[in-house]
Amino acid sequence: MDLAELTWPLVGALTKDTPVVIPIAALEQHGRHMPVFTDSMLLGEVLRRVKEAPVKERVLFTPLMWLGNSHHHLDFPGTMTASPRVYMDLLIDMAENMIFHGFKRIVFINGHGGNITPVQQALFELRQKLRTRSDLLLLSTTYWTLGGKPHEVDATLKQQQVGHACEYETSMMLRIAPHLVRDHQKVDEIPFGNAFAPAHRAWITKDRTAAGHIGDPRIATAEKGETIFRVFSADVVKFLERVLAWDGKSWEG
Repeated sequence: MDLAELTWPLVGALTKDTPVVIPIAALEQHGRHMPVFTDSMLLGEVLRRVKEAPVKERVLFTPLMWLGNSHHHLDFPGTMTASPRVYMDLLIDMAENMIFHGFKRIVFINGHGGNITPVQQALFELRQKLRTRSDLLLLSTTYWTLGGKPHEVDATLKQQQVGHACEYETSMMLRIAPHLVRDHQKVDEIPFGNAFAPAHRAWITKDRTAAGHIGDPRIATAEKGETIFRVFSADVVKFLERVLAWDGKSWEG
């Protein structure tokens, strides 16, 4: 169900165990060959496919929030971003709006790496604020972290992880909007590097890449993009089925 298409009485009549999915993405640079709206477009396509599954009738989807936490990309023109604290407060408000309306299962589906830490922190803070509520399920996930491995389905995929405007994202864009991908075969590969792993190194994008992408867009194809979409969309469907099956009290899910 799409929230944007419902009247308030229809929303009010829904069972309060209906999961509310809040999609979050970004508007930020994606290298010299990809549009700034890439993350939002890709997440939108993942959700379009999710809504082809039966779970659509049992889940309430809010409109996609395109503004994300993208400060690390600000050195590249066209990037728009909310500062981390502002962004976390926005996410808290969106979740609290639906909790105020009585809903108990709030799920953020994310499509931008820079949103991962802020959305986790936002839900951590909200859970402390609502600590007397034992009936809430506050979740966040990023669609490419749910376990699917497209490179095991399509052996021609070189990368084994999502980068930025990389083989994965470029392939996905070639699948849904090839006219927006510009000369991806003419850019150089930018290696991921180890960044002092397993430690976490703070970074901004220009620390890692002058062009703006990370990975190898040159080997992207629309066929690879179809595989990637199919795997990741199926992951989200399975995840939402777990949310629907939650008994309302258990730690396990």
